[in-house]
Amino acid sequence: MTVAEAITKSGITPSASYTGIETANDFVLAFQTDKSKQSKEADWIVCADHVKEHSGSLNATTEDSQYIRTGNVTDKTGTQRTLAVNGDRCVGDAFQDFVLSHKIVYGTGSDVIVPYIYFSLRTGKGEKGSAAIIVTSDVGGAAGSKATFACDVKAIGTPDEFDYNPATQSAEPAKAVKG
Repeated sequence: MTVAEAITKSGITPSASYTGIETANDFVLAFQTDKSKQSKEADWIVCADHVKEHSGSLNATTEDSQYIRTGNVTDKTGTQRTLAVNGDRCVGDAFQDFVLSHKIVYGTGSDVIVPYIYFSLRTGKGEKGSAAIIVTSDVGGAAGSKATFACDVKAIGTPDEFDYNPATQSAEPAKAVKG
């Protein structure tokens, strides 16, 4: 499923003026899996079908320093976005076929780094960057139950602010907003 298809299927039009509650289902995680065919974010592949969770976390790094008369001071030195993805195996789903491919499962270095977007369907606001996809389980589950998979998506550096605007997706790619 592409981003455009996910938005159409949701029945929601992203609006920067939206106020109210957001649910986990309101967030879209998508990847550019084929640069030659996916020049617009609307064409990127969504992590959705048979996915139970794509929970985001922010992992801060800090450094403590002890100063005379001030005492201990903690400085925040960075933040890394991590998304934990898990679900039931589904052959034929574009996201799973990509993530569970030999290239990603056994890949190293730049082979497993791909562009991603993570944004709210309600507001269109989120982030855009590159991330390493680290498959942690390709076939889980007990006898007689559905096979499962799990992976971590770890951002490389600080992602850019992103605003998904459906109107710009029909003509040219949406631009990331530097923050």
